[in-house]
Amino acid sequence: MGPSYKLWSFVGVAGLLVALTQAVPHAPHHGANLHRRADPDRLVFCHFMIGIVGGRSGSSDYDADMQRANAAGIDAFALNIGTNDYTTDQLDYAYESAQNNGMKVFISFDFNWFNPTTDAAKIGDLVKQYAEKGAQLKVGDKVFVSSFAGDQLDVDTVRSSAGTDLFLAPNFQPANVDKIDGALNWMAWPSDGNNKAPTGSNNVTVADGDQAYLGALRGKPYIAPVSPWFSTHFGPEVKYSKNWVFPSDLLWYQRWTDILNLRPQYVEIITWNDYGESHYVGPLSSPHADDGASKWANDMPHDGWLEMAKPFISAYKAGSKSVTIDKDQIIYWYRPNPKTIDCDATDTTMGPGDNSSGNYFNGKPNGADTVADSIFVVSLLQEAGTVHVTSGDNQQSFEALAGAHAFAADMGVGRQSFSLVRGSQTILSGTSLKDVTNTCICGIYNFNAFVGSLPAGAPDPLPDSGLTSLTVGLHVSTCEPKPSLATTAEVLAKSAPTGTPSPTTIVVTAARPNSAGSTEASSPVTVTVAPIAVAGSDPSAVTTTTPIPNSPKTSTASSTSTSTPIPAVEYTPPETAATVPAPPPQTPSNGGSGGRTITASSQIAPTNCLQPGDVWKVPPPADTPDNCDVSR
Repeated sequence: MGPSYKLWSFVGVAGLLVALTQAVPHAPHHGANLHRRADPDRLVFCHFMIGIVGGRSGSSDYDADMQRANAAGIDAFALNIGTNDYTTDQLDYAYESAQNNGMKVFISFDFNWFNPTTDAAKIGDLVKQYAEKGAQLKVGDKVFVSSFAGDQLDVDTVRSSAGTDLFLAPNFQPANVDKIDGALNWMAWPSDGNNKAPTGSNNVTVADGDQAYLGALRGKPYIAPVSPWFSTHFGPEVKYSKNWVFPSDLLWYQRWTDILNLRPQYVEIITWNDYGESHYVGPLSSPHADDGASKWANDMPHDGWLEMAKPFISAYKAGSKSVTIDKDQIIYWYRPNPKTIDCDATDTTMGPGDNSSGNYFNGKPNGADTVADSIFVVSLLQEAGTVHVTSGDNQQSFEALAGAHAFAADMGVGRQSFSLVRGSQTILSGTSLKDVTNTCICGIYNFNAFVGSLPAGAPDPLPDSGLTSLTVGLHVSTCEPKPSLATTAEVLAKSAPTGTPSPTTIVVTAARPNSAGSTEASSPVTVTVAPIAVAGSDPSAVTTTTPIPNSPKTSTASSTSTSTPIPAVEYTPPETAATVPAPPPQTPSNGGSGGRTITASSQIAPTNCLQPGDVWKVPPPADTPDNCDVSR
């Protein structure tokens, strides 16, 4: 059974308050048997749902996932399993593929399906079956085992049945860690302490959870969670109805910033392929069955999030609070509709459904009011530059320092365009494949995120097997079970003047044959992670905030809430970005008469082409751009 049936665990507010009164000791080092990483004491895991991949027929079906994760710096997949008939076959394939691709894996028992008391011997036997596989993650000579939930697990029986030394690091609550070797905190999103979105009076941050676990573990290894998003929208068409969001906004960026300061021994990304709850960082194209999630996952790739994580993973393993950027990139994400959209007339959740989870709500997802109507952007830059964001009719610009820097721009209905400019040079420019609209996609409320990047990544459509349930339960007939995004993004890159250092990340699609340019790359630079900059209501200026090292932004684009800083972490605020004017708005073409005189490249950002009647007066070495009416 797939991951979307989960009932998420939570850290109780009372337990947090108790834990927060305890000292946070320094965790000792525990060497793992991974020799391919520079620092084996710090490992990154990623939660992988076996429940939706039961149709895979061999180890080669796992190879692409293993290779992509390995390239990102992920050390091991936590293989989430239930009690399905195909589980051992899929474990065999996954272990073999991991061995062939330089990865490690370990089993994560999902206690939505296993009974923590009556299944304890069965769990130990299954651990024993894979304990000596070459790809099994070990800490020293101890076999690494984890879980989702399972606080009442008969730990002694598991250990005796396994017949080997175990490193048990399950997802137990902080009050239940005495008999285990480490613990995973699952709550990677701000909540109300009761598995729903925060409210004004109850806001439990992810950093609060860190503190609760660190206090309870008293030096045992802590697996800190990192997740980019949470949104689920299952209606009565399935048995596992649930419909809520946790506010995520810039959480992915902020949480990695937290990790660099907190320096936990282990990190677990939640998840690789849980499409049902929208927190996947793996590709849509990864082979899987459709549990109904295609209604909001179709045409919504998240590959850019994994790209964004790469320099943070490297910095975490190096024990650094700074990231090293070796190429310019822009990562952006946003929801496809404003949160004010009304889809009640056609939404799948308007009818009665199974509310055994306590999280089934009619219509708009519970917590919808806690998310921001914003376009979220992270710049990964070798050198400082200006990031321009055009969202519908809204134009905003941000002065981005070198390194990793995050922004939130006002969401506008229409096309979403982005560019990076240095001086008179447009380094990167492109228009997203996904518009923001006031149309209910497939008739439903879709609070998933579309993630894009500059340079654009490869197309990532859902496979046929991942689309089989798209139309089940829909109240409209306008949706087809197939991807609809274009296969290439419109990405421009202008060359820099001769001798000016510039990145080599220049991507030109076949649709833009006249836009190519090539430059010599500068050497990688190490820089401090920059603060989040949030644009307010005035599109003519850019505002920045000071760094918030421990709390994601959970309300609107113009405000940020903070939590008590982690006392065991030293944090030095980086330099704050300056306020800069936005580029002048583009003047609509009037058919060739009365055109503009262009004296700076920023006047034509982000399209970077001339409208009929425009006169190019930018001095050399800037190249004359193409005309906008030329076929591209």
